Amino acid sequence: MNSPESPLRTDPRERYEKPPFDEPAQRPPGRETEMRHKPDHGEQSYRGLGRLRGKTALITGGDSGIGKAVAIAYAREGADVAISYLPEEEEDARDAARWIKEAGRKNLDLPGDIRDEAHCKKMVERTAAEFGHLDILVNNAAFQATHQKLEEFSAEEWDLTFRTNIYAMFYLSKAAIPRMGPGSVIINTTSVQAYEPSGQLLAYATTKGAIMTFTKALSELAIEKGIRVNAVAPGPVWTPLIPSTMPQEKVKNFGGKDAMKRPAQPVELAPAYVFLASEESTYVTGSVMDMTGGRLLP
Repeated sequence: MNSPESPLRTDPRERYEKPPFDEPAQRPPGRETEMRHKPDHGEQSYRGLGRLRGKTALITGGDSGIGKAVAIAYAREGADVAISYLPEEEEDARDAARWIKEAGRKNLDLPGDIRDEAHCKKMVERTAAEFGHLDILVNNAAFQATHQKLEEFSAEEWDLTFRTNIYAMFYLSKAAIPRMGPGSVIINTTSVQAYEPSGQLLAYATTKGAIMTFTKALSELAIEKGIRVNAVAPGPVWTPLIPSTMPQEKVKNFGGKDAMKRPAQPVELAPAYVFLASEESTYVTGSVMDMTGGRLLP
């Protein structure tokens, strides 16, 4: 039996950096290359076991944060990976692509704006054409902005948030399902904000609640084709979205009030996306996986 001091054990509260974070503010959408405290996407630590060998994946927001960690994990599990990102995120996307290629897998870069339905359709078509088939769709890209008062939320920002976070999910899923065969999967990124919404994130939290409902409703339709649909609900995660969309005081103390006393690193969430994409989860659909670091969801 291992002793309490066993090197085989690591206190999860101490595994990664804790606040306070001395992190410079950025303009949205934020870039990993400009962050002082770099997120861990599993570049040096994630080890694949061939769980996704022969599969192909399309990941939105695959240039950084959770999307990048999932892209690296999928590639090391044997999948070819297409990543979607905004053109201004090209530098981050090149680094994500490098890790996919170093894993010996094919990479496809898909820059553009997912608020455009035509672009979403084109991404699905290009992925299926380049790789020969599409097995996994990860709807992960998101936009958020923080405000103190209701009147600070503009109609334009509300529309941008919904088109990025939920309209694009609909566009991509609708385009992908006809090209997916039985055994394929769709994985959506929702949030603890779907369950414990913050008024300061009114637009973002509302879309994350919509994503949870969308996931459960779509799973009922998709299983008729043998396609599973699930979601992951992260709590605080250290990504470029944080310093580019939150007030400096919140960035400084990000994750410090949660049970772990720190935010998650993207690599800590990647295994959930691997599980939901793999043959190990064939009886799981319409589910939301709690990855909140101790926040109890209803």
